[in-house]
Amino acid sequence: MNIAIDIRSLMDPVRTGVGEYTYEFLNELFKIDKQNKYYLFYNSLSDVSANIPKWQQDNVEIINFKYPNKLFNFSLQFFKYPKLDKMMPEKIDYFFSPNINFSAFSSKVKQILTIHDLSFEYFEDCFYTKQKLWHKIINPKKLCQNASIILTPSENTKNDIIETYKVKKNKINVIYPGLSSIFLQETKISEESIKLKYNLPENFILFLGTVEPRKNIIGLIKAFEKTGLKNKDYELIVAGSMGSKNTEVKKMMENTANVRYIGYIDSADKPMLYKLAKVFAYPSLYEGFGFPVLEAMAVGTPVLTSNRSSLTEVVGNSGYLVNPTNIYEITEGILKLVEDKELGDYFSNKAIERSKRFRWRNTAENFLQLLNINYE
Repeated sequence: MNIAIDIRSLMDPVRTGVGEYTYEFLNELFKIDKQNKYYLFYNSLSDVSANIPKWQQDNVEIINFKYPNKLFNFSLQFFKYPKLDKMMPEKIDYFFSPNINFSAFSSKVKQILTIHDLSFEYFEDCFYTKQKLWHKIINPKKLCQNASIILTPSENTKNDIIETYKVKKNKINVIYPGLSSIFLQETKISEESIKLKYNLPENFILFLGTVEPRKNIIGLIKAFEKTGLKNKDYELIVAGSMGSKNTEVKKMMENTANVRYIGYIDSADKPMLYKLAKVFAYPSLYEGFGFPVLEAMAVGTPVLTSNRSSLTEVVGNSGYLVNPTNIYEITEGILKLVEDKELGDYFSNKAIERSKRFRWRNTAENFLQLLNINYE
């Protein structure tokens, strides 16, 4: 089979969640598949080749077009030209898009589309006007209706698509993502170096994720204040890149004692940062999957997270689940995990074991099986 893959999410020097998903997915896929031919497509007028992974194998070819992006996207959206599959060197059997983006395809190619979540439908107030306009123009509902196969990272996202877009459920396939390879190898980074680099205290509660309203960081800060842990020299450390509409969150972090924002975290530093935390707190209002929760589980840090959306699928009974809108529940949960060592150890052991279920090898194998089933 000839399979084209949209890797435009890999053009940025700092990978977002979608970029990590795309990289880890493809990296494992190319390890196990040496037969099918893959054409990796991206478009950029400027030179971003340094950001694109270099997969050195005979059945993987990178196709780079150098059109002005705004003009290229405008043409794809409003003129449905050029057909992306026709731009490839060979006739394409499948065109895989690991995320929604501007696209146009010929009628004969099978389109595979990953929908990570529908946060833009349910939490419009969390997005800037420009982001809302982008989603409106790109029309995810129509993309889903036109796709031959839809992939989702959770049953929750699958159900959201069925209910919100009225897409037939037999077109949607749940393929769970895996744990980043950096968590499966021995880290060479010491505890002391991470403490020094990020100026970490001995005892801290950690949040790691995009700083935006949907992540419920304000609720977490309020809960942390109510725990009284600052009187025991605990800090709440907030880490991650800045997202949309974060003014109120930033103001609250700056004006709350023992709460500190340490910025974007290098991937190599994540395993040790999670490991140093006494508790990983992630009371998000909505997630399509929840990679930070899985990552914290993998190193054995007790996890507190929400009892809604996809997070229960990731955690199962291996973490402390709370109603994210109930500050009292978050407060009580943090205190229990900090003060009850037996409970913390219980969740730590359960989390490590459960995290083993999520491997990119499984993701890649399930993907190939799906291609073979639908190939004619």
